Amino acid sequence: MAWHGLVLWFASISTAFACVLQVGVVPQFEERKLLEVWQPVLEYVSNQSGCQLYWTGSANIPDFEDRFIEGAYDLSYMNPYHALLAWDAQKYRPLVRSGSRKLQGVLVVREGGSINRLDDLNGKTLAFPSPNALGASLLMRAELATLHGLDITPKYVKTHPSVYLHVAKGLVPAGGGVARTLAAADPLVKSRLKVLYETRAVAPHPLVIHPRIPEQVASKIQAAFLKLQVDHPELLAGIPMNDPVKASIDDYLPLRDLNLKEFQQ
Repeated sequence: MAWHGLVLWFASISTAFACVLQVGVVPQFEERKLLEVWQPVLEYVSNQSGCQLYWTGSANIPDFEDRFIEGAYDLSYMNPYHALLAWDAQKYRPLVRSGSRKLQGVLVVREGGSINRLDDLNGKTLAFPSPNALGASLLMRAELATLHGLDITPKYVKTHPSVYLHVAKGLVPAGGGVARTLAAADPLVKSRLKVLYETRAVAPHPLVIHPRIPEQVASKIQAAFLKLQVDHPELLAGIPMNDPVKASIDDYLPLRDLNLKEFQQ
């Protein structure tokens, strides 16, 4: 789209809505799949709140991290450890989260393969989506090292589906993910995997908002997400954010006690 056309498009959106907000989503999956899930949610919340919420993509998880650390997003859906980083960097505050789900990392190995105990992985290279993906990587690597004394070498492969594919093909003996992305994996890939280990459960991904957004706007967006559970719960299930509840940074501060910072990159 030519620059003049882009300006006219933005002006038309701004006229139709009281405000225009950029939304970032942690790229656990490829962008096409994320858009399928999030676009109807953003349309609903836009109509309910009077603010146009529009998608702002990111190339990968490190790129996503750079953007929220810089404050590029007005709203963002992110993992719980990202919520701490975003709070520390920009004072993004959580608005809503699932009230019935917890985040839990899973370590997968090949079904029928030679890896049957965690000790079998000592000294091995394991696949992870990115360094700071909480359940799939950060919490998993911390627990393997501090609770089980394993010395492993991480290989970062950008997405959860890529982790599962690496393990299924035998390119690595094991890889980190989370229960939700494993459940959504390609059936053929998933049939070749089994879960060897699960991390402790923590508060799930929140939707956070930048402090530059007025409180009146934040309240409308929060109310729209809560109402979405009544009007279209199937849309929230796709995120997933089942049974959404109001969230606060207090839900995520206990993560500081897990000593994850030494594993952060």
